[in-house]
Amino acid sequence: MPPFVAFAGVLGGLAVVRWAYKTAVRINRELEEMRLSRVAEAAHMGNIQTLKRDPVTGAYRPG
Repeated sequence: MPPFVAFAGVLGGLAVVRWAYKTAVRINRELEEMRLSRVAEAAHMGNIQTLKRDPVTGAYRPG
């Protein structure tokens, strides 16, 4: 009986790891899609500020 319990425990552990991996991949994919949509929306509305170098000081400033 103990080998059966160990085998069932290993199978259960593998199932949990597989579920956690699939969930992490799904969440990362959704976060990346949201990030890309925010960037595309900001670019469409012209809200992306660029930095320009000040020739006198050499510092970068919004411009």
